[in-house]
Amino acid sequence: MTAFTAPIAESIWDMKYRFKQADGTPIDETVEDSWRRVARALAEGEADAPAREEEFYEALSDFKYLPAGRILAGAGTARAVTLFNCFVMGTVPDSMGGIFDMLKEAALTMQQGGGIGYDFSTIRPKGAAVSGVAADASGPLSFMDVWDAMCRTIMSAGSRRGAMMATMRCDHPDIEAFIAAKSDPARLRMFNLSVLVTDAFMEAVKADAPWELTFGGKVFHTVQARDLWNRIMRSTYDYAEPGVIFIDRINAMNNLNYVEQIAATNPCGEQPLPPYGACLLGSINLAKLVTDPFEDAAQIDIDALTKLTTTAIRMMDNVVDASRFPLPAQQAEAQAKRRIGLGVTGLADALLMTGLRYGSDEAAAQTEAWLKAIARASYLASVELAKEKGPFPLFDAEPYLASGTMQQMDEDVREAIRTHGIRNALVTSIAPTGTISLYAGNVSSGIEPVFAYAYTRKVLQPDGSRTEEEVVDYAVQMWRDLKGDAPLPDHFTNAQTLPPSEHVKMQAAAQKWIDSSISKTINCPEDISFEAFKEVYAQAYETGCKGCTTYRPNDVTGSVLSVSEKAEEAPAPDEDGDVIYISEPLDRPQALEGATYKLKWPDSEHAIYITINDVVVGNQRRPFEVFINSKNMEHFAWTVALTRMISAVFRRGGDVSFVVEELKAVFDPRGGAWMQGKYVPSILAAIGGVIERHLIAIGFIAGEGMGLKSDPQAQVVSIGTPRGKSCPSCGQFTMQMVEGCMTCTSCGHSKCG
Repeated sequence: MTAFTAPIAESIWDMKYRFKQADGTPIDETVEDSWRRVARALAEGEADAPAREEEFYEALSDFKYLPAGRILAGAGTARAVTLFNCFVMGTVPDSMGGIFDMLKEAALTMQQGGGIGYDFSTIRPKGAAVSGVAADASGPLSFMDVWDAMCRTIMSAGSRRGAMMATMRCDHPDIEAFIAAKSDPARLRMFNLSVLVTDAFMEAVKADAPWELTFGGKVFHTVQARDLWNRIMRSTYDYAEPGVIFIDRINAMNNLNYVEQIAATNPCGEQPLPPYGACLLGSINLAKLVTDPFEDAAQIDIDALTKLTTTAIRMMDNVVDASRFPLPAQQAEAQAKRRIGLGVTGLADALLMTGLRYGSDEAAAQTEAWLKAIARASYLASVELAKEKGPFPLFDAEPYLASGTMQQMDEDVREAIRTHGIRNALVTSIAPTGTISLYAGNVSSGIEPVFAYAYTRKVLQPDGSRTEEEVVDYAVQMWRDLKGDAPLPDHFTNAQTLPPSEHVKMQAAAQKWIDSSISKTINCPEDISFEAFKEVYAQAYETGCKGCTTYRPNDVTGSVLSVSEKAEEAPAPDEDGDVIYISEPLDRPQALEGATYKLKWPDSEHAIYITINDVVVGNQRRPFEVFINSKNMEHFAWTVALTRMISAVFRRGGDVSFVVEELKAVFDPRGGAWMQGKYVPSILAAIGGVIERHLIAIGFIAGEGMGLKSDPQAQVVSIGTPRGKSCPSCGQFTMQMVEGCMTCTSCGHSKCG
């Protein structure tokens, strides 16, 4: 059996990618079994299937090629799941019937586990006339609220965590409301937001010119372009959203700009896609291809890289035919263009092994060279597939070769495409790889810098106890294995110390040879000035990036996890996890202050009254007990049980905010109800919402869908302050913003997948 290089890697495999029976009994006994399952499934359609299976297995072995998690988990299982990660849905019609048809399609796609992207610029602005009904339009944001509720409902029904991207053009009349939407912590929590920024707008910003907000040929407002840009920047500075997508550049550089127009991306932004487009992802693990690491002769074996890339392209092309699709339109789109997105992970580790400091000019040049080698090998591999199986159906040589990306490719590659065609319209993309990077032994994610050299992870054991393990970056562990206790070289750097300009430099270097886009986070220090922050976006635009996503830790977005180069000592015996809990329940004082809330469930004749009493500890209120009363005797037994259980949890102290999310996730198979403009999946979810509002009101949690605001019974004991947000999956305070997505380094949970 292959030895996992870190315990966390085996945990990720067991939790996410190991094929098991419905009762949890493993079918894949080892990770080699998982590789064999995937290799066999993707080789089935080949004329020489046994030989191809061995070729695919070799690529997967030792974590050299890392298919996206859906392929690892779903290929060869015969389950009705899609192997594609994310989709951009159809164009939203500006009509009530059309909008709700799109909502249905989104629900069906998310039910199968696909993340989705939508451009809401096609919906008329708030206040515009609606002909025939003597009413004014409610605007695109009101319908985004409906999508948000749908996503929560799909999650509550047991599906994987939903991920959605919403885009809006910079000239839409409701763009200012769109920009400000995330300033409300209770709104659009299931969405990532990005503004589609045009070249004309950027020129208007530079000139401080007026900018018209239009819809359907009508000018609704005129603003100063620079003022609007500052609004975008200020919201991103304060709330980490919206992101910025340079949409004209995306369309100009698109290999398929002669047959499609792009207006949206998948949730993490690495795949700009047309209506019903889908992204199929995989990564070359550069950290596994370095020869003589940390020696003067250290380098990536380009022949091995080319061979692995060639195999990966064939595997990914086969996934197009092996996958199921939620909608026929998605299958037709995928097979017409056979778009794939091969990227990399472990870039920062590979740079460390070859003696280069991430962010330096030398590292940027080397990154560009490695990614050109991958792009060249990918295009030539796809040409060979076209010779064997035919080019993608919409291939047209001259307009294809005239696209921005293809114009810079080597002439021999262009001539091969002109002569033989190409199997896959687009071949490269750099996607979030947080989970598969952990699975591969904690290699650095995507093209991001190393986040932390080492940190302590707490693991919940079956008996309820917690053990600790050190999680070490792959390159750092290799250094330890080769050099013992020798100090790390000066060229070692990480995300906490890297200037934002060097982040952008690396993204721009990578983008030159990526024909789709890149998911990357530009980490900014909390004390960066607003003017310096704006300069990050200006640099991204001027250096050829297709988009920009930043993360500046603050009270609203949360702090970046603090780590040190060495794991801290284990906590004292009375400390459990990151929070010190009260060993015995609090005694009830003679008198408590609280509030009573009336809840009227649409299907119930009688209202439910929920009383929540608080206790003051350390000058701060926290929930202590709950009472639920109703004249409806149907609810009597379960409401008594519920109040006793919740009150018992509250009295134990610590972070009890998880109670809210557990209640809100309860799904009633008989159907939920619309309450105050939101879909609530069950009466228990409604009670959870009431408790959540109370916890927000007393300052115990920061906002809807958000974690603990401050805990009077807690202190950080292992990793330092400030700590990150708690993970909704494992509860540990190890969430970090990486590749445009909040990801947990302890369990691999990712908001984006």
